[in-house]
Amino acid sequence: MALDLTFVRSQFPAFSSPVLSSHAFFENAGGSYPCRQVVERLTRFYTDRKVQPYGPYPGAQAGGAEMDEARQRLAAMMGVAGEEVSFGPSTSANTYVLAQAVRKWLAGTDGAVVVTDQDHEANSGVWRRLAEEGIEVRDWKLDPATGSLDPADLGRLMADGKVRLVCFPHCSNVIAEVNDVAAICAMAKAAGARTVVDGVSYAPHGFPDIPALGPDVYLFSAYKTYGPHQGIMVIARDFGMELPGQGHFFNHGTLYKRHTPAGPDHAQVAACAGMADYIDALAAHHGVTGDPAARNRGVHDLMRAQEEAVIQPLLDYLSARNDLRLIGPREAARRAPTVAVELDRAAEPVSEDLGRNGIACWAGDFYAVRPLAALGIDREKGVLRMSAVHYTGAEEVARLIAALDRVL
Repeated sequence: MALDLTFVRSQFPAFSSPVLSSHAFFENAGGSYPCRQVVERLTRFYTDRKVQPYGPYPGAQAGGAEMDEARQRLAAMMGVAGEEVSFGPSTSANTYVLAQAVRKWLAGTDGAVVVTDQDHEANSGVWRRLAEEGIEVRDWKLDPATGSLDPADLGRLMADGKVRLVCFPHCSNVIAEVNDVAAICAMAKAAGARTVVDGVSYAPHGFPDIPALGPDVYLFSAYKTYGPHQGIMVIARDFGMELPGQGHFFNHGTLYKRHTPAGPDHAQVAACAGMADYIDALAAHHGVTGDPAARNRGVHDLMRAQEEAVIQPLLDYLSARNDLRLIGPREAARRAPTVAVELDRAAEPVSEDLGRNGIACWAGDFYAVRPLAALGIDREKGVLRMSAVHYTGAEEVARLIAALDRVL
């Protein structure tokens, strides 16, 4: 069954907004539209539950229950225990806190950390700074022609048995090639290393099946997966409890509090249950059955099939032009529908021209400074990035192509 785009778009208030609906939206990689279920839950929390949660009175009890519901339902979708899901203000903040735990974990050892130059800076810079403490940091470099990461290169980096942690993206926010997370995690595990996967640029295209992928840590952002502005960290219990706690000492026995140094945003945590509501609504409408993890896998496949079909004409169009460089694979099946191009001119004025032509997208470095440098792209010139998700329609892609023709 194909994704019912009419039903999908009916779940997003933005498509009825006279402001947001004026442009075809291709800035999803910067933040998706929130689904109706999240908006309703957030409104309800601020209306009926905006008190300290878990207290002995109705509003506090309802607020705490809804926060617990969000954690438990997202965990069930992703195939993990509820305690393995932590919330924080952003993925960058969650990764920073995690790096402080790893700093202590590796102190005084000869353990090494592997990072890539394909990552957003959030999953690169914090690990590279461990070198200031004398921890060895090894660089898994991308191919400057294709942007790809070669697992054989990782194998060579781990050959001496000293690597304790491998940090890499599910896919880059500018290159967009989908890395084989399961294979890389299996390689790392066989070499005695833990894995941290930045899933921010992949999770909008389908929530992860954590047991199938096998990471020790998987991070993504709710505001890019149709939810509120929260960072979500899934951390395996054994690794999370092995790492030195970063929260209040008296909370170290509770995994989802152990690496959360500050109280989370109660309303936004509760509203994250709306993301599970949305996945369940898609599953029910399309006849996808089973337990929460099975429903999630089915919806993931529907999303990806829709995205691949819709974005391939844009990839074909861009590949045929000789005045730009398409970054990443030309085949939609090998990548996320986040499409960045290097132009023969500065990219930001082009994004502004597209805005005047009814297209919402942006340009710049997108905190992917290291990937752009590795690809030989001038940061000042930047890249034009056009990003879709499953609610993007073929008509919108056609409008984008027509606008590019006019502007370029």
